[in-house]
Amino acid sequence: MTDITARLGFGENVGVRATAKLLQLLIDDGYAFVRGAIMQPMLGGSPSLSDWPAFAASWNNLEVDAYLADRSRYRKRRHAVYSADPFGAITREPHQPHYQSREYNALFGGIARSFEPVAPEIGAGPTLSTILSFCRALLGELAPSVTRWRIEVHQFRIEARSDEPGQPTPEGVHRDGVDFVLVLLIERCNIASGTTTVYDRNRRELGSFTLTDPCDAALVDDTRVYHGVTPVIPLDPTKPAYRDVLVVTYQRQ
Repeated sequence: MTDITARLGFGENVGVRATAKLLQLLIDDGYAFVRGAIMQPMLGGSPSLSDWPAFAASWNNLEVDAYLADRSRYRKRRHAVYSADPFGAITREPHQPHYQSREYNALFGGIARSFEPVAPEIGAGPTLSTILSFCRALLGELAPSVTRWRIEVHQFRIEARSDEPGQPTPEGVHRDGVDFVLVLLIERCNIASGTTTVYDRNRRELGSFTLTDPCDAALVDDTRVYHGVTPVIPLDPTKPAYRDVLVVTYQRQ
């Protein structure tokens, strides 16, 4: 498993050294798993994530994804688009549909899907701003020739019920058709499974891991690897069960 913690250790300074190790993992393997205990300091800790309680609570106000087959209602989401050059402001763009070609999404590709927007106060808040800025700086090291990024932000809640497991990736093992992807866990509640597996371009398995704690993260070079996530099931079917994640994609313009 490509886990930055295995190479870093919890006791070390997790600033510049952690970022350097994370970059090296992405260069070597095309993906990396980062535990929340490492990711949070890399993001700047509490001062940079000062609105985290409100940020995490916003997942309680997502809207049902109306594009799922058979009128399934296990996935809720919101969406936003930003643009950024290598330096300066990261700008939120006018709200617009999310589009993937069928080459990358055989289940939902080929149509422009419209989702409710990320709430303005969440989209402009310190936590999301910190995450977007951190990724821009990190990915700028990997792709220094990029002069403009298109950034898409997705809030997902995958609910699990006794009669319907929740599918984080109903399209199966896939690529997103972008350059890089961040998946950041916000919360897991009363669920089992949800294991991420990463594959090379020949569909050979490279490693797997499970996001279990807030700020556990996966970063993938979408041009090099595929990924998929197993369905989640409730531990106690009588109680709410869900998996909340933030997905951020970066695509060169």
